[in-house]
Amino acid sequence: MTSTRPSTVGLPSLAQLRALLAVADAGGFSEAAAELGVSQSTLSEAISKLEALAGRPLLRRGRTGTVPTPAGERRLTHARAAVQSAGDALLAAQEDTQLRGTLRVASFRSTATHLLPPALAAFRAQHPGVTVRLLDGETEGGGQELVRHGQADAAIVIEENWGDLRLTPLVMDEYLFVAPARRGSHPVTPEDLQGPLLLAPGPNSCNLRVMGYLRRCGVQPGRVTEIGEDSVILGMVAHGLGVSVMPRLALEPLPDGLVALPLPERLMRPLALATLPHRANLPVIRAFTGALLAALHRPHAPAPDPAAALPGGASLLH
Repeated sequence: MTSTRPSTVGLPSLAQLRALLAVADAGGFSEAAAELGVSQSTLSEAISKLEALAGRPLLRRGRTGTVPTPAGERRLTHARAAVQSAGDALLAAQEDTQLRGTLRVASFRSTATHLLPPALAAFRAQHPGVTVRLLDGETEGGGQELVRHGQADAAIVIEENWGDLRLTPLVMDEYLFVAPARRGSHPVTPEDLQGPLLLAPGPNSCNLRVMGYLRRCGVQPGRVTEIGEDSVILGMVAHGLGVSVMPRLALEPLPDGLVALPLPERLMRPLALATLPHRANLPVIRAFTGALLAALHRPHAPAPDPAAALPGGASLLH
């Protein structure tokens, strides 16, 4: 009698796929071994067996680290999906009151500073068995790409019309004109935006939104200097070296010597929590989303509200 059981000969194991992802993400074997908590020899053996199954090299070592070969790059998407699906099968079976595991959340620096802490504190109190890892949501491609590629479970993003992501609206954050305090608080005109302008670097959703607004105001790109750190931008503005346009959350608390004022026409960044649609209802992701929304709607929550932001042209002046 012929067996009808599917053959597993030639199929990679989850451990081998995790090894490939760990090395590709870390850029080296030693870093990946530390991340997985295994020896380098164990990791190398897993990669060697996976390459033997593939019949070709999947990783290439170089002076700047270890990177996937073209064949390895093609396998990464499938490897992430396989590893994620296996983990999700266990996560889906968890009881809401007994959650365990790791939750990876990508965020902007400003939202990680002002929006996430109360939500994370409440989430930890309710679910002490879950470890939350915060990831940089300002990397190339943004937090939405980390979610798409399985490197983050959720990300705070600027909401766009993405059909492949589940977006839960959070708050509206207003962009403000930032200048030395000696300028005073009289209304901002398009001429004030002629620079020199000091902005966070792009391309990313925040930078693209601001640059589009400035182009509509007739500001030439040559008048813009990109600087990576918000604190450096604010320090330079305070000393009269330029002006800036930044989200309100990135300005709180506003340092001394600066004024933050409404733009001639309001510009907002609608913040949302992005997840993959088929993962949004996993108990751990659903619980975190609920904790974040509850924290934002709590009295005295630090979230900006467009209905209450700078009524009557009021300013932040320090």
